[in-house]
Amino acid sequence: MSSLLVPGPTRVVGVLNVTPDSFSDGGHFLAHEVAVAQGTALHAAGAALVDVGGESTRPGAVRVEVAEELRRVLPVVHGLVDAGVPVSVDTMRAEVARAAVTAGAVVVNDVSGGLADPEMASTVAELGCVYVLSHWRGFSDVMTSRAVYDDVVAEVSAELRGRLDAVTAAGIAPERIVLDPGLGFAKVAEHDWALLAGLDQLAALGFPLLVGASRKRFLGALLTGPDGVVPPPAARDTATAAVTALAAARGIWGVRVHDVAPSVAAVRVARAWGAARTPVGAS
Repeated sequence: MSSLLVPGPTRVVGVLNVTPDSFSDGGHFLAHEVAVAQGTALHAAGAALVDVGGESTRPGAVRVEVAEELRRVLPVVHGLVDAGVPVSVDTMRAEVARAAVTAGAVVVNDVSGGLADPEMASTVAELGCVYVLSHWRGFSDVMTSRAVYDDVVAEVSAELRGRLDAVTAAGIAPERIVLDPGLGFAKVAEHDWALLAGLDQLAALGFPLLVGASRKRFLGALLTGPDGVVPPPAARDTATAAVTALAAARGIWGVRVHDVAPSVAAVRVARAWGAARTPVGAS
């Protein structure tokens, strides 16, 4: 088992989008040196991993060519690895995953769960890295139309199980897999809340869970004021940290966030609270 997956406090994974069009921070970190500085700062703030993504997956996003994704991602991965920062690569392409892991990334975070690229599972199996497998029903241009469920927790669980069977059959070791319920991917707000409330059912699949709620639309909808104004993504960081605290209290493996420090503090609060509930020496 990778040391990343050894039981312990909830890991905080820092988001680093090197894209011009991500919903929250697109265009902020396009220059490689700026991106490396941001990733280093995320790690210094307590991120166990920095997740580098070169292709936006926001609703309606248009895919970029593989060469452009590589151009955006690889120099940043190299720079962060050289700085001693543990790196995850956020990609749906096997070619990008291979290049990033060869450059020193230790995790492949595939929001498509291996569905976008038929070579992904065998590539990750060969690379031997940790694989984050997300629930997914289609690319950004169609995913909203596929947010239809009778029982979202049961259906996401079943679809994740199907993907687990597929990727393990392709050779990915089960002990290197993390599951992500894919909040916001072919989900509307009610689905996202139901999945958060159903984390125990998802955990029953027997794999570590990564929760990616940071700055997402369902938090914006929750925080909309009486004037109908939806707060911008960066104004949702306090709500994101609240989700982190609740997830940490449930023993979830990791959370993926844009603003690391508040979530690191939230994990500490959840752990202190849990420790206080079981006094030393109590049976």
